[in-house]
Amino acid sequence: MAQRRKRQRKWRKRRTGCAAALIIFVMLSAGAAYGIPWAVDRFGGQVRETFSETVEKAVNTLSTEQADVPELTIPAEETEGDFYYEQLNGSEQIVYRELLQGVREMEDCITIHAGRDEHPEKVYEYLLYDRPELFWCAGSSQMTVYEEYTLFYPEYTCMYEEREQRQSEIDAAVSDCMTGVDSAAGEYEKIRYVYEYLVNTVDYDENAPDNQNIYSALVGKSSVCAGYSRAAQYLLNNMGIECIYVVGTAQGQEAHAWNIVNCGGKYYQMDVTFGDPVFLSSESGENLPGNIIYYDYLCCTDEEIMADHMPTDEIVYPVCESDDLNYYRMNGMFYDSYDPQILLGDMNESIYEGQEMFVCKFSSPEIYQKAHDAVIEELFPKAAQTLGSVYGLEQVKYTYIEDVTHNKIMVFWNYQ
Repeated sequence: MAQRRKRQRKWRKRRTGCAAALIIFVMLSAGAAYGIPWAVDRFGGQVRETFSETVEKAVNTLSTEQADVPELTIPAEETEGDFYYEQLNGSEQIVYRELLQGVREMEDCITIHAGRDEHPEKVYEYLLYDRPELFWCAGSSQMTVYEEYTLFYPEYTCMYEEREQRQSEIDAAVSDCMTGVDSAAGEYEKIRYVYEYLVNTVDYDENAPDNQNIYSALVGKSSVCAGYSRAAQYLLNNMGIECIYVVGTAQGQEAHAWNIVNCGGKYYQMDVTFGDPVFLSSESGENLPGNIIYYDYLCCTDEEIMADHMPTDEIVYPVCESDDLNYYRMNGMFYDSYDPQILLGDMNESIYEGQEMFVCKFSSPEIYQKAHDAVIEELFPKAAQTLGSVYGLEQVKYTYIEDVTHNKIMVFWNYQ
């Protein structure tokens, strides 16, 4: 579960020759994993909270106070291609770069070209979605809004000296991660490696410190969805692979974050958090094996992930429609039809090879329902006989898990 962020917005209009100011306070709340600050959709009811500002008309003529805006030194070329940056209009893109420049320098107050009719809070959210390396930004902020500019006060999680120390720790963690990547690995192998690396090294913990940024996942080794997803984005970006931070909701989660990856010019959905059995155990209440990986959320389609995920409708994300990188299809665990002889043969083969787990994923709910009873009541007992015979077991044990959402049945063989 991701925490909600708070922002305080003040709007000021200065009267000519008068020190009095009209001030309006509006509290905005936005999720760290799902933080569209001007509208928040909640899973299940699609409840929309909208925030409006009401301003009294001043009798006297109002003038704008001139702002001392620092020179913008970040060129557009540095941010071009960033997914959320490209969703902004020209003036918002300038604000995006002004905010980026300010938080890099850890400025307490950033003067930006955004007046009362603009939404710098939206731009700031987009900046943090694009830039997982900004781990010292808490996401919360305060603003004083004038007619044509805004004083933006970001909140930081640490001081500059601690930021430098944490960056060194992150760099060391990334170097350690990269040692496991084959120099000849292609894009898919790198994506799968990062998915497996984070599942195997990070534990899901809602109480983990810094759980909205990469430090929690890469160094602290415990986080929530925001930490998992930003860590995946950070690692893959460092490998030269496009990885988008996606915001929305998921089953059992008020707010959730995951990723979309670009592999070979095609886009695929990816949710590292849901690939972690520690997370699934905490959500389902079931005692699931902790040493396995759920690959249903690795390079899957929109249709597959939307069985239990819902992206925000405020953003148009790339379409993910190809299932050519479906893990189960690529590894002989995907079945377009029910053939008991083929299934039993594959189960026995997994036992001969000493595999801990066998998975049969079916291409549709209809085929899953057709195979379900026979697999559990007939094929598993027959395969268990093979298990006892091959390994000389007097008593045979196995455990199976039914996953209706993904048309899948998993069985875990006990070789002792």
